[in-house]
Amino acid sequence: RLRADAAPATAALTALTGTAPTLLTGDHAAAAARVADATGITDVRAGLLPEGKVEAVRERERAGRKVLFVGDGVNDAPALAAAHAGVAMGRAGSDLALETADAVVVRDELTTVPAVVRLSRRARRLVVQNLVVAGVFITVLVLWDLVGHLPLPIGVAGHEGSTVLVGLNGLRLLRESAWRQE
Repeated sequence: RLRADAAPATAALTALTGTAPTLLTGDHAAAAARVADATGITDVRAGLLPEGKVEAVRERERAGRKVLFVGDGVNDAPALAAAHAGVAMGRAGSDLALETADAVVVRDELTTVPAVVRLSRRARRLVVQNLVVAGVFITVLVLWDLVGHLPLPIGVAGHEGSTVLVGLNGLRLLRESAWRQE
């Protein structure tokens, strides 16, 4: 049975990544074709064993693409591990898939996957911002100390201030707006 949110989730991921998804499944070709038709997926590989899914992931990575693999079964675990990022669907997921994945979507809603991608992109941007802010603060403090006399209390306050600033910047991910779907 096809999840009701499969087509909207596929469309959202396609729009977000600019890449057409591929359906990798161990199911028969007829069942895979029905799912692909209902979700708008044009690249379908059916009847795959776990090794076949891993090979499909590696094939895309060799082509220079970053691969996000979404799965929930024992047969998906090797591909979840091989992909650049693996997302397991929580409630329906096997223990092995949940253990192997980089992220677990606890709610069984496929539309959560695009939200996870958006949130991870925001997190990455915040990490880069935090590294730049911390690096600038430390560089200024070190240069000030080398060319002049940086009083110890000012050096400590500057360093701790940068730590607080970086921490507060990271907390922006906890705002509700960071989790909203766009």
